[in-house]
Amino acid sequence: MASAVNNLSVILKSSLVDHIGRIVRWLRVGPLFRWRFTGFCPKEVFVSPIDLHLANPNLAHEFYHGRFPLAGQIIQLGSMSPFAVNSPMNGWQAALQDFSWLRHMTANKTELSNAYARSLILDWINIIGKRISGNGWQLDVTSRRIIAWLSHAGMLFYGASPVFQKRFLKSLGIQVRYLQTAVNSIPENETKLQVHIALAYAALTLPVSASMARRAQINLERGLSRHILPDGGHISRNPAILLDLLIYLIPLRYCYVERKKTPPPVLITTVDRMLPALRFFQHRDGTLANFNGVGPTFAEWLDVVLDTDATAGLPFSYAPHSGYQRLAFGKTIVIADTGKIAHRKLSQKANAGCLSFEMSSGKRRFIVNCGINPSGHSDCRFFGRLTAAHSTATVNDTSSCCFHRPYKANSTIVKGPAQIKIKRIEADNFHGFIAMHDGYKSNFNLLHQRSMTLSHTGNVLTGSDSFFKGRQERSASPNHKNSEVTVRFHLHPDVEVRQNDGKTLQLEVPGEDIWYFSTDVDMNLEDSIYFSGLSGPAETQQIVLSFRPLEKNTAKWIFRRLKSIKK
Repeated sequence: MASAVNNLSVILKSSLVDHIGRIVRWLRVGPLFRWRFTGFCPKEVFVSPIDLHLANPNLAHEFYHGRFPLAGQIIQLGSMSPFAVNSPMNGWQAALQDFSWLRHMTANKTELSNAYARSLILDWINIIGKRISGNGWQLDVTSRRIIAWLSHAGMLFYGASPVFQKRFLKSLGIQVRYLQTAVNSIPENETKLQVHIALAYAALTLPVSASMARRAQINLERGLSRHILPDGGHISRNPAILLDLLIYLIPLRYCYVERKKTPPPVLITTVDRMLPALRFFQHRDGTLANFNGVGPTFAEWLDVVLDTDATAGLPFSYAPHSGYQRLAFGKTIVIADTGKIAHRKLSQKANAGCLSFEMSSGKRRFIVNCGINPSGHSDCRFFGRLTAAHSTATVNDTSSCCFHRPYKANSTIVKGPAQIKIKRIEADNFHGFIAMHDGYKSNFNLLHQRSMTLSHTGNVLTGSDSFFKGRQERSASPNHKNSEVTVRFHLHPDVEVRQNDGKTLQLEVPGEDIWYFSTDVDMNLEDSIYFSGLSGPAETQQIVLSFRPLEKNTAKWIFRRLKSIKK
């Protein structure tokens, strides 16, 4: 009871802070203050930055025929302007109004695509741009739109009338001033860094004052210093944010060269740290591990970014500031989360997955976390954040974190593991780690310890999950006496499972080695869902171990490669 009251107090305090923050932001940038955003009307775009997003010229034909496949949704509009549609799908609206899809029009390389892109921009200016409110003026959407307009200005201006250029530049000026005004009211999260990056683009590509250019660069440097950790990870601990940021930071670095200006040293060193960090989270199938907000990722997209890394070295084995471990020997890669939850303001995509891991063999995933479907229903996106959606252990099916607004996709985390102890293991024949977190201490007075070692051949992954009684506190619940631990290993949908006996499973993926899993506790196979598939959520299975800490405090398990298929 005391624990529930304490959690409620934390949630109420968090709600009050968020409410006050929204009021302050409305006062600064609300529609009543549109006059604050006028006065800057650039006359030209000096240079169009490169766009590293993958482009598909065939999508230009889809757009022209009124079909808009964006954010996992396809809306058929016919001759209606997409900006006149009041779609309830916020993801689709954001993808439409950030104009990142302009890359497809540029890739099509036809006068028809250019003209249609200009008509859509004029539609946005006439329908959305006149009133600063709604999805189209969210700060992250506005930031991406500014960069997209600048990056494809060459295509848009080719064959354009002076009237279009004037209206385009005037709207661009209003959006830049809007970001300049709004940035001071944003909490220190990834959106704020996105705004600083967009303003740095504007300062390099548009005729701005010397003071604005200087301020934009200073804010960019400060933002990068605050958000990027010494090991190259992002302070949110979301690996996908590294990819999102590098997509814009690498062209920004080249933009300085195009303008014959010296890039700030912080930009150069930060990008150089982020590239190996991104490689750290990459499995051999080319995609990112599913931690703290990662959804479907395109291997080709990562390749485009990582190919800019001149060093192209092997990933490091331990990210101490980001809180992750990587074990890689032979054909096997294991990536594990051993970090604390990010600050509340940065936890809107964070997961309750402490001590979870993923394992791949060759280019195929075997053990995964469920991940996130960014285009899915809010409830489903929230389910992917729960501890039970990760390959780790739960106590009484309770998450190791407390969410501000349960079942809301972007709910912040107000409480989670605060103390994590980590010990690396570096032996002659294997490497690994032992880690312990206190996420279940306040509710159950239990500490979760996980140990994992991978042999130097990559053929044997040995692990154990232990639960120890913590030091009793007044707020702690005595329910640990009746607690039941469930250890889950979510399988990738491609994995076929055969049960040999009550303690052994055979795991097989077509074209890859066969693995055997065994344990010394009760084991079952249950249904699961993999949210991060490129084709949407897919049914799969999970290995489930169960034990009671009062009777047996440790579950031992092992994955062993016993058969190798000749290629």
